[in-house]
Amino acid sequence: MAEKIYIRTAQPQDAEALLKIYAPYVENTAITFEYAIPTVKEFEARIEKTLEKYPYLAAYTDTEIVGYAYAGIFHGRAAYGWAVETSIYIKQDKRHIGAGKVLYDALEKALKAQGVLNLNACIAYTDKEDAYLTNDSVRFHERLGYHMTGRFHQCGYKFGHWYDTVWMEKHIGKHIENQPPVKAFKEIEKDLSL
Repeated sequence: MAEKIYIRTAQPQDAEALLKIYAPYVENTAITFEYAIPTVKEFEARIEKTLEKYPYLAAYTDTEIVGYAYAGIFHGRAAYGWAVETSIYIKQDKRHIGAGKVLYDALEKALKAQGVLNLNACIAYTDKEDAYLTNDSVRFHERLGYHMTGRFHQCGYKFGHWYDTVWMEKHIGKHIENQPPVKAFKEIEKDLSL
């Protein structure tokens, strides 16, 4: 029987549990281009900073947190205000239980309620999959309706290898004249039933 997956807003006090999910990606993969595992305090600050405007969500079962997803600023200039960059990490022994889809569905619902229109994902990519990087993340995003928009070649160096990055995009709202401003996550969170 599949485990039930629940979603809630992550809090700074979740930093240690979320960092345990993230650390193996830093240490053993090129999925993140970060070299050093952040401290719990640094991770708390990242969660707090994100929650100032955007959702930071945790997926959990009856027994543990199994993943997290969040959105962040795509670019600091005002005209980019309706676009975000999305990120997701799933506990490595809990991949393929559906947590990723549930998380991204909840993230998309929250962002849509905020008035965000464009979801952008920057993903490490390789022509030749290896022990550090597969293109599973690209395939995951494709299944969720993202499409490829660009590729940067050999821009990330980790574990003695050069990796590319690709940008994938998904539109979740209508682009109109006099576009209403994006609301802060805190303004719409109570209406989401997370």
